Amino acid sequence: MAERVIVITGASSGIGAALARRLGRQGEALVLAARRKPELDAVAADSGNRTVVVPADVTVRADVERIRDAALEAYGQVDVWVNNAGRGIAKKVADLTDGDLDAMMAVNVKSALYGIQAILPHFQARGRGHIVNVSSFLGRVPFVPIRSAYSAAKAALNALSANLRMELRSSAPGVQVSVVMPGVVSTDFAQNAMGGSVPPATSGPGQGAASVQSAEEVASIIARLIDQPVPEVYTNPAHPSIARDYYQDVGAFEARLPRRPGD
Repeated sequence: MAERVIVITGASSGIGAALARRLGRQGEALVLAARRKPELDAVAADSGNRTVVVPADVTVRADVERIRDAALEAYGQVDVWVNNAGRGIAKKVADLTDGDLDAMMAVNVKSALYGIQAILPHFQARGRGHIVNVSSFLGRVPFVPIRSAYSAAKAALNALSANLRMELRSSAPGVQVSVVMPGVVSTDFAQNAMGGSVPPATSGPGQGAASVQSAEEVASIIARLIDQPVPEVYTNPAHPSIARDYYQDVGAFEARLPRRPGD
């Protein structure tokens, strides 16, 4: 397979860093973006010889456009754009402030929209390309109610992605749009969430839903998705059946969900 140029946002830690290291070992050309340059530099050092680092705040449209410009300047093209940056929150719906909701939408939805709008004209001109939006299982099933606004933002990201696929299927069928929905991943995501971490569920429907995956496991699934694009992928094999169960009878499913401290 010929070398591809792959942009990854949120690449300084967690899933983004693991994906960068994996793709770098495969010989891909990378553009890594995040706010923290020292951490980005450390990831880049472990991600092969063809890696460009772009310190950027993806909640700022001009910064996202600068990532695109740096990629095109360095490599002349982009083949895959991974919108991975995100942040969580631990707060009940009744307690959310305007600032809480705005922050969740900015980092989990608008940053991806900026990435989509920045790279889409390039993909359309080439007649091919792949946009990968990293969402969450919580965007489909309310397994952790206190993640409220985070879950709502990821649900919005899912909807934007699906509608973009519908828009492109006639005008640019060579442009792929994929959504990745991880569950619980052993990264510092929970510690960095607004309001702190939340305790895991210990019972309820779909016992496999709360099983923990490593960032490397999720990165492996995303790498496979890049090789073989599909519209959506759950990284936890238990999640597709749980999601089907939820939508078949929402009321019954929710009645079986355990109560958590703080809910």
